[in-house]
Amino acid sequence: MSSPSKRRDMDVMKLMMSDYNVEPINDGINEFNVEFYGPKESPYEGGVWKVRVELPDAYPYKSPSIGFLNKIFHPNVDELSGSVCLDVINQSWSPMFDLLNVFEVFLPQLLLYPNPSDPLNGDAASLMMKDKVQYDKKVKEYCERYAKKEHITNTLTEESGDEASEDGSFTDGRTDSEDDQIDP
Repeated sequence: MSSPSKRRDMDVMKLMMSDYNVEPINDGINEFNVEFYGPKESPYEGGVWKVRVELPDAYPYKSPSIGFLNKIFHPNVDELSGSVCLDVINQSWSPMFDLLNVFEVFLPQLLLYPNPSDPLNGDAASLMMKDKVQYDKKVKEYCERYAKKEHITNTLTEESGDEASEDGSFTDGRTDSEDDQIDP
């Protein structure tokens, strides 16, 4: 079996050679941003997000940290930090998975099949359970407002505002005054 560092190199290279736009951070391969598009036939279709990936030294035996850098309205994504609540990444990660699985399977399934009974965003979970039509409308409003190509193209020049918190989640330097609220 290959060493964790060789596996990490191979997985990152595979992701870079795929259709995903991958931007390394600090010229390394342990931290990078990936352009991620909302799945077709979902309220997230047409949205594009910059997803921050941090690989721990023990990757692939330990799961990557995943966080959305631009806002997304979803029961299992913390709206402020962008951190993701996804069992397959947080609890049941296996070295059998690789980075392509995260972007081709796990994140699309997260957006297609939200779990409002285990929320990081209580407002999104509540709205989804009470009024799916209004939930879908709010998701589309967020996509229009925060998840367009122009929202992610200059994040590398703004990287200094992005900081990982102690728990591994991400903040993007936004202040409450910068966040216009969208009413349900």
